Amino acid sequence: MPVNQYQSLLRHMEWADSRIWSGVLAVPGLAQDTWMRERLHHFHSTQWAYLQIFRGERLNIPELDALPDLRSVARWARQFYRELPAYRDALDESTLRQHVVFPWAGHVLERLGSAAPATVGESILQLALHTAHHRGQVATRLRESGGEPPLIDFIAWVWMLRPSPQWPEQT
Repeated sequence: MPVNQYQSLLRHMEWADSRIWSGVLAVPGLAQDTWMRERLHHFHSTQWAYLQIFRGERLNIPELDALPDLRSVARWARQFYRELPAYRDALDESTLRQHVVFPWAGHVLERLGSAAPATVGESILQLALHTAHHRGQVATRLRESGGEPPLIDFIAWVWMLRPSPQWPEQT
């Protein structure tokens, strides 16, 4: 896959996340929903972890208790997207082919019996797919809570001429 397609996956990820956050924060009853806060914290923790690993940094992910409400999780998620463009826009073919060493590879080895190296490109694809999976769970919970899940499909983003993200205020 060419570099620009990986960059598109990451751009779409932000657009879709901004839309899902707008939906979540618009439903007052979700402010106290522990499951929602945990799920959002989980997939944004994964985003942060991958970015920190890609940049060669020590993992620094706040525990859920350090983000006591949905708005604090949203602000933390938004900060990820303020930092991501510098990495995303500098991607090149060489970087995409580099192997990534994940600190949790030992756990993968124990669980699956193998932990073959993954490239940065494969890891970006995993990150986008992992986020989409959990974003879908959040959309389902949003509908169950009386909200209206936004359209967040990749192809819809393409058809809409790849709009910029629209983050809710105070994020």
